[in-house]
Amino acid sequence: MKLILVVASLALAVSAQEPIFGDYHEEIGIPEAERIWRAETAIDFDGSRIVGGDVSGAGQFPYLGGLIITLTDNRQSVCGSSLLSNTKIITAAHCWRTANTQAREFLVVLGSLRLFSGGVRIRTSNVEVHGSYNTRTLQNDVAIGTISSVAYSNVINRIPIATGSNDYVGVVATAAGFGLTRDGGGIPQSQVKRHVNMQVITNTVCRRTFGPLIVTASTLCTATTGGRSTCNGDSGGPLTVGSGGSRQLIGVVSFGSAQGCERGLPAGFARVTSFASWINARM
Repeated sequence: MKLILVVASLALAVSAQEPIFGDYHEEIGIPEAERIWRAETAIDFDGSRIVGGDVSGAGQFPYLGGLIITLTDNRQSVCGSSLLSNTKIITAAHCWRTANTQAREFLVVLGSLRLFSGGVRIRTSNVEVHGSYNTRTLQNDVAIGTISSVAYSNVINRIPIATGSNDYVGVVATAAGFGLTRDGGGIPQSQVKRHVNMQVITNTVCRRTFGPLIVTASTLCTATTGGRSTCNGDSGGPLTVGSGGSRQLIGVVSFGSAQGCERGLPAGFARVTSFASWINARM
């Protein structure tokens, strides 16, 4: 009888966990690419994405790279990335491959407020996904892309990665991206990169929402309060701490609730310190 009760309790706990997306490109990236393109080609748009965030200046996040993704069936999807050196970017593994969808090429957009126009635009199909990436749970959700060398400027620059054992709990971190500004709706009011500040929370708290299969030691989570969070289209983008020349990359946007970005639930990132050795070996 006790065994039956334990099994039943575990089943209820699993069923209560918040689901994440099943296939990023099909559910989010492809419709978001269309939405951003329509927003950018419309008239008199002046704001943008990340839920509850602020419009970013041209040189405010020079390491942020937008990704326009061409899939093997020629459809387009979108993600974000971070510039690690003149020739390397980091993004989420699910931006390159999901269980059902494969990318053929990234168009990396650097130094631009907009995704489909402006800036330096570099194509690459040289992308290495982490060898233990799991398309179902999004464990090890990181990938390194190699691009032709780009010159640094006041709007394009690298960001150092965090190393060491700091878990950053309680620290206010900054995410930047081109993603959706709100749940639902049609074409957004405007389209430019945005940023948002969020507080890092413990993995124990985050597991209460997403469960232990999704939130592991190599996951980093932030609280979503006041409707401020990463959202659809921000996948692969940066989460950073510090300011100016001391800013470091601590997370790569990985997942959120499949039910939307404005529900006050945590946002999930690949914890960069967990992958520092893997990243440095590919620089």
